[in-house]
Amino acid sequence: MKKFAFIGAGSLDFTKDLVRDILTFEAFRDCELYMMDINPIRLKYAVKGVQKIIDAGKYPAKVVGTLDRREALKKADGVLITILQGGVDVWRHDIEIPKKYGVDVCVGDTRGPSGIFRFLRTAPVILDIIRDAEEVCPNAVILNYTNPMAMLVSYLQSMTKMNITGLCHSVQGTAEMLARWIGASDKKVEYTCAGINHQAFYLEYKVDGKDAYPDIYKAIQREEIANEEPVRIEMFKNLGYFVTESSGHNSEYVSWFRKRPDLIEKYCTHGTGWNPGAHAYILDEYLGREDTWEKEYQEWLNSSDVELERGQEYASNIFNAIFGDQTPFFFNGNLKNHNLVTNLKEGACVEVPVVATKEGITPIKQVTLPDHLSILVNNSAMIEELAVKAAINGDPNLVYQACLYDPLTAAVCSMTEVKEMVQEMLNQNKEYLSYFKTLTIDMEKVHEKNN
Repeated sequence: MKKFAFIGAGSLDFTKDLVRDILTFEAFRDCELYMMDINPIRLKYAVKGVQKIIDAGKYPAKVVGTLDRREALKKADGVLITILQGGVDVWRHDIEIPKKYGVDVCVGDTRGPSGIFRFLRTAPVILDIIRDAEEVCPNAVILNYTNPMAMLVSYLQSMTKMNITGLCHSVQGTAEMLARWIGASDKKVEYTCAGINHQAFYLEYKVDGKDAYPDIYKAIQREEIANEEPVRIEMFKNLGYFVTESSGHNSEYVSWFRKRPDLIEKYCTHGTGWNPGAHAYILDEYLGREDTWEKEYQEWLNSSDVELERGQEYASNIFNAIFGDQTPFFFNGNLKNHNLVTNLKEGACVEVPVVATKEGITPIKQVTLPDHLSILVNNSAMIEELAVKAAINGDPNLVYQACLYDPLTAAVCSMTEVKEMVQEMLNQNKEYLSYFKTLTIDMEKVHEKNN
């Protein structure tokens, strides 16, 4: 009987989807599913949702809800982390403060000043989870779904030797989207994809062994396709390779699409379900959900609607490959770059082809990005590593320097404006940054240190 611990089980839709997938494997039908969350109301609903799936599938599995993290983790074989530190009311400042300085983002959970501060709030909490795991389930396979993926995974892989990787559905999701555009079966698609989380590129994309990029170029000429992903298609036309994450996210990561109102209107306001033109997206959508989630979830609980077929998330397949029936599973995972991508920063967190087997998670090929892509991706990777170093050292100067080089921030702000913005964000987040030595940016200290 295997045990799975869900830390942050109050991410209700995600939790029920991951549980559904786990239970589809014969090796896990009788598993123990421990739900843990700090919110007792969400935890109650998580347990009810999991029990509904167990009952519908007539599985001999057992679900347990607990507010005690160590109880959930004790002797776990697999751990899934899906937490949000500080809640949406805190996250909103990651959007609103940069907007005052002209940095107009729509999601703000991955990189740039918004993503960096989300990381800084989350880092000590997620490290506490890992410290508990080191003591009570040292051999567990730990899969992190919490954003910002690359910074958190790099931080954890710097601080522990536990078996940790990060997962994101953007690689397989985009591969399926491209197959749909060209009318191909995703079962016939093969690809090599590499870079960093949310900024990886399909270096090869083939259908039945044949290069499918010419077909993708034809597909984007169709109006309905062109309107679906305006930012990513513009990047594809000019970079020659398709990027993994959605237009809303990618519009934030580069300097080309959100630095002027006319560009936001042209590239970011129409198309893609993320509504990337609205900087208040996060406020409208996520704050609104705070008032509706309970009613919506209760309606699902009361309905006869139960999906039992395995979905597209990687987690269950990885667990099965390592300690289930041990069928190897190939995917893109997030690992530290030890010559995995030859022209990205050594030690940075990269997203590369790997295989999960009973031996663990192993990279399967070395990749070199085209030169022009390495410039783009390496800039983001180095900024992320600087932010990780800031968290490890508790150094606000490094936070400022990481934000200083963010492409969108640099496109709209002077150095002084970036410093003022970052200082305001440090002050706003002081409750979550007690592990920092100081929260005051003081660049004279940098000069003293270097001399």
